[in-house]
Amino acid sequence: MLISITKYLLFISVCLLMALPSGAVEQRRIIWAHVYEISEPLHQHALWAAEEIEKRTQGRYKIDVFPMSTLGKEAQLNQSLSLGVVDIIYTGTSFAAQNFPALSIPELPYAFRDFDHWQAFSQSKLFFEMAEEYRVRSNGNHILGCSYYGQRHLTSNIPVIEPEQMKNLKVRVPNASVYKVFPKAMQANASPIAFSEVYLALQQGVVDAQENPLPTIRAKKFYEVNNNINLTGHIFGSILTLASDRIWGELSDDDRKIFRNVLTEAAKRATEDTRHTEDELIGWFKSQGITVNTVNRKAFREQTLPFHAEHKERMGADYYHRLQDI
Repeated sequence: MLISITKYLLFISVCLLMALPSGAVEQRRIIWAHVYEISEPLHQHALWAAEEIEKRTQGRYKIDVFPMSTLGKEAQLNQSLSLGVVDIIYTGTSFAAQNFPALSIPELPYAFRDFDHWQAFSQSKLFFEMAEEYRVRSNGNHILGCSYYGQRHLTSNIPVIEPEQMKNLKVRVPNASVYKVFPKAMQANASPIAFSEVYLALQQGVVDAQENPLPTIRAKKFYEVNNNINLTGHIFGSILTLASDRIWGELSDDDRKIFRNVLTEAAKRATEDTRHTEDELIGWFKSQGITVNTVNRKAFREQTLPFHAEHKERMGADYYHRLQDI
């Protein structure tokens, strides 16, 4: 996969050099890759950021955004970023945690009390300390934005109101260990499957259920193959905007300020849009004939929290407790 991406980038570079007119301002092409749908706020505000950076740098930087796993699945994109094959990516904190395990803590189910708790964390001293430690451990990758991805809810073909109704369900989860905690706590079976393959896995009965935020459930049309949305709200998802050390090292101080300001603003805009969309979607799903179930969230939370113990020591107990204290 990395070889094919490299060949593509070399081809683009040669074409651009041939097309560059004499005396034109040299333009640096930047590759931004992610796995999300073009209808999602994350992609829409990546496009806004690309346009804004080109404008503010007087055309010296042109960002091409590749959505929907075009340049690889999420684990591959993280590897490509570290190798300098791509320049900017969106990634979940659990994938970035491969370099710095503490970044998985926000993905523990019911780690956040509510959205206000998540927002306070994303703007906290603790978050910026974790971002700096990630930079060191990832050999220079920079966290330049943190977007709210939405509350993750369980979809299935049966109503799930109480924890015991999840027992033995085969639940698709992302391929990161932290996402297995919730199904394990419910005595369900976690099945890691790539994001781009989830619809087919549900359609063919490879798994019974999956969990994602409401905007993603609509964008990926998971409601077509699971007719119950169970509002478990077990994870407040975070998506990081990462820039490679290679591209960051090429930027002047002034351009770094532009990139940081624009990407931070893009994350804020994506967060606001996602919150707005979440508020509207419950009614939209009901209008499509989908059953939306209010669950006994207190029971889910109480059954899940004891399962944090086996993970928080590995991830960093101090970081865990500081998050809870925010």
